[in-house]
Amino acid sequence: MAPRSYKLGRRQATSGENRRRIVAAARRLLAQPRGVSAFTVDAVARQAGVARMTVYYQFGSKAGLIEALFDELAGKGGLDRLPLAFRQPDPRQALEDFISAFCKFWASDKVVIGRLQALAVIDPALAQASRESRRRQGLSVLLGRLGKDSPEVIDLLQALTCYQVFAVLAQGKRDSQAIARLLIRTAWLTLDA
Repeated sequence: MAPRSYKLGRRQATSGENRRRIVAAARRLLAQPRGVSAFTVDAVARQAGVARMTVYYQFGSKAGLIEALFDELAGKGGLDRLPLAFRQPDPRQALEDFISAFCKFWASDKVVIGRLQALAVIDPALAQASRESRRRQGLSVLLGRLGKDSPEVIDLLQALTCYQVFAVLAQGKRDSQAIARLLIRTAWLTLDA
């Protein structure tokens, strides 16, 4: 009996479709009222209609799944345009563009992004998946261009531009652009003090 021919293309397509379904299921679960408390790998697998091991095969861990979801949200929320801020020749405008990009991102899916941030606080193993260290590194680069990259100033700007501050300011019915303007003014007050 001859060995069955192996169709790698079909298997890759199925794997890609499983990956998309799993990420979409993770997003849907986090968007539900029980959000964080209902978010388990088993629940995501059930929601996606795949085996639990398929989730682990695709993402390696719960943190890997969170990273994939964060990447998808980042792309949809406009963070893929963040490199433009770093290419901005005017360092003041670069920092303003950076802050604006994060405000737009935070506003793009407030419920799910907020719950991802909560997961990072609840489970330290997931903290890396929230990408906070990348935002801090970006601020360090931009503040370095301004000659203001002391650890204290980086800490202040990281706190100022975090999701939690955005969420508090959004309660006042401000849109992301109004919040960005407020944060930018506050950043300059901090930096110019």
